[in-house]
Amino acid sequence: MRLRRIGTILSTVALTMLTVPAGDAHATAIACGGGASTGRVAVNGCISAERHSVEGVPYREVTAHVKLRNTSTRALTVSYEAFWLYDGSTWRKIGSGRTNVAPGATVGPVEVGSKSLICGGKAQIRVHAQAAGAAWSGWSPAATSQCQT
Repeated sequence: MRLRRIGTILSTVALTMLTVPAGDAHATAIACGGGASTGRVAVNGCISAERHSVEGVPYREVTAHVKLRNTSTRALTVSYEAFWLYDGSTWRKIGSGRTNVAPGATVGPVEVGSKSLICGGKAQIRVHAQAAGAAWSGWSPAATSQCQT
């Protein structure tokens, strides 16, 4: 029991510090925000921002990710959506998906969608999820003010 708890803690830390390879051989860090839940599934919104430049104008490729943890004793099919904050007041959808999550398992961070944004200001995303037969979760936000998370 104790080894299982230690393994769970270590895998959670590893998922939080996860990096994914980018196209230009740089690693982009993924930062996860606060959690929400729906039924037996815990949901975390995560964000990464990779810096690029076109003719001297810096921009970032902001990617929304979701991390799902099933606390049930049954496998669940979970749907999820991600939105980004447009113009400081309107949320626009950037992606959605669906996956199966095994009992007691954690899936993700899984990329949901991405958006190119000019550097400057805060990039904000939010995700929510719905386990089969349950209501949609509350929103799990994540944000970055940098062009490289």
